Amino acid sequence: MRKKLIVANWKMKFTVGESSLFLNKLQEKVVANRNVEVVICPNVLTLQSLSLQIDRRKFKLGAQNCYYKDEGAFTGEVSASMLRGIANYIIIGHSERRHIFCETDKLITQKVQAVLRSGLKPILCVGETKNERIAGETAHTLHAQVTAGLANVTSEEIKDVVIAYEPVWAIGTGDFAKSEDAMTAAKYIRRQVEGLFGKKAAEEIQILYGGSVDTDNAGSYLAAEDVDGLLVGGASLKADAFATIIGKANEIATA
Repeated sequence: MRKKLIVANWKMKFTVGESSLFLNKLQEKVVANRNVEVVICPNVLTLQSLSLQIDRRKFKLGAQNCYYKDEGAFTGEVSASMLRGIANYIIIGHSERRHIFCETDKLITQKVQAVLRSGLKPILCVGETKNERIAGETAHTLHAQVTAGLANVTSEEIKDVVIAYEPVWAIGTGDFAKSEDAMTAAKYIRRQVEGLFGKKAAEEIQILYGGSVDTDNAGSYLAAEDVDGLLVGGASLKADAFATIIGKANEIATA
């Protein structure tokens, strides 16, 4: 049985002090559940300090991005190997990285490989834009992004990959996908993984939904077939809301 996985993407929010205070508040509200894994992805500046404070019975840490080289003259970048021992997961290919920072499929492929090479787990984000959705190109976009993201991933490494379906048109817009849409996309992604790596890999891989997740709709996504968890943005910046979402995951995971 696949665990539920709830990932908080704090984006470019919270100072070091604010992150510490928020985490303390969150840890008081969250109950550990062995069937649910919760990952906090703060900005890179706060990762190390939070690693000393975090209750690892309740949470793991993740990074929001990394560079694909292990080291070198790349001013301002942070490699996956530098995050080893601090983070467990790294978000790769988030739509904001693809569309604001113009990250290509080739770069995302290299980043996934760098994360796996460092012994960490990539959360590969895929999803269509509004124009692609209107044009009926969702399946084509998912196929291209999943194929590129998993290029050169081995049958042994695929067990450490998480895929997050995050339709670009739903991120931070309030225009969230229906649970049926999330389920359809997750099923398509799972079939694609089966075609690339076999039935066992497809059955084991965790597939998340992300895009305007809140306390009202989280339960419907978590209950949807083939959706194993959530990538939460804005709602993860509110302790009560995020604790409620984790509570819904706990309820569903132990039902």
